[in-house]
Amino acid sequence: MASNNGTASNGADSAEAQGAAKQQLRAIVERIERLEEEKAALAADIREVYAEAKANGFDTKALRQVIRLRKQDLSERQEQEAILATYMHALGMLEPGE
Repeated sequence: MASNNGTASNGADSAEAQGAAKQQLRAIVERIERLEEEKAALAADIREVYAEAKANGFDTKALRQVIRLRKQDLSERQEQEAILATYMHALGMLEPGE
């Protein structure tokens, strides 16, 4: 009988653990869904700001590039600019000395 009680207890523990795992999974999925909704709303807001900038005569491609560059630290930005200059020079896109 002792083994039956142990088995029943293990089954109940297993079902309880499985229920807890399902609940945790559901909570994680719901959090991700909420964050995805927030991300979509933010993306729409960003598009509106770019549209406003364009309506005011700003070049949105240049703005996007500025935003990307501002995310980089100075040394990373300088390295990228040096590589770009090297490639452009090699392709004859820059005058000597530039």
